[in-house]
Amino acid sequence: MDPIVLAIATALIALIFAFTNGVQDASATAATMVASGAASPRSAVVFAALLGFTGAMLGGSAVAFTMQGMVDVPAGETLSEVLLAAVAGATLWNVFTWRKGLPSSSTHSLVGGLAGAAAAGAGLNSVVWGLDELMAGQLTGLSKVILFLLASVAAGFAGGYLIRKVSAILLRPAGRGVTKHLLRGQWLTTGTLAFAHGANDSQKQMGIIVLALVSAGAAASADIPLWVRASCAAMMFAGTIGGGWKIMRTLGRKIYPLRPLDGLDSQLTSASSLLASTALGAPVSSTQVVASSVMGVGAAENARMVQWGVGRHMIVSWFLTIPASALISALILFILRSIIGWGAL
Repeated sequence: MDPIVLAIATALIALIFAFTNGVQDASATAATMVASGAASPRSAVVFAALLGFTGAMLGGSAVAFTMQGMVDVPAGETLSEVLLAAVAGATLWNVFTWRKGLPSSSTHSLVGGLAGAAAAGAGLNSVVWGLDELMAGQLTGLSKVILFLLASVAAGFAGGYLIRKVSAILLRPAGRGVTKHLLRGQWLTTGTLAFAHGANDSQKQMGIIVLALVSAGAAASADIPLWVRASCAAMMFAGTIGGGWKIMRTLGRKIYPLRPLDGLDSQLTSASSLLASTALGAPVSSTQVVASSVMGVGAAENARMVQWGVGRHMIVSWFLTIPASALISALILFILRSIIGWGAL
């Protein structure tokens, strides 16, 4: 098949993925704000969508380059096939978990899709595992991505726990009048969190689209064109506006009954973690970071009130996502090669 056609198909599906990413992850940026009473669901979601769009436009390209470095497949038809199958598999998994109301990670699904499609289409060696570099003290490829994904969960929980303990001490002398200031402060912390989410998550789709364009000879470098950045930002904006209410309820109410101070602490932790990860070029999951920070805040305040069963349920879904999306993407590649007659297996 013409590589240009494959690149166009990949870009279109990647934009659909960006929409599902907005539904799946961006709702988490508004969940704590709504649960703690700082804003109505509608105003919180619109606010998060606007700041997420801004983050996608201004967030740089470091995360996109990390995603592009996960696979080592020469430009041409095979790479185009791999990218198309990867985004298709990741999108299907996102839609499935969205319909089930599971706070799965869009980042995990795209990472699994890339690894599975590359391994199926070009062999295991086409995946940049980064194990040798890891032993030498360097982070690259899949090892870098996996380590940062795990570290972001630990940082979210530990950060939420510590910040909640510190804020409780600092605000102990304050009266009830401080509550209104905490609610107002959440507009700042939620805005920062939404900006960081847009900056980190949108780059994953941008990197795949540009890699597809390079593979088809339609782009000369891996730099992100303005139209690609704007398209991904717009689709994530639309996804954020369009849904994610089941996931918002899970994160905002079922894990821990958030009060204004709890919501503020969770947002501050999540925003800091996402901004640091974006600066380091590490693709992480906003849903993971927010959920783990909520559990950390809850554990610091009253561990008995934390619904640990919900947390365990989410962790199981997170660990299922990478192998599930990898398998789906590999199957899509095999099926399309059989039907369309792509390159030899």
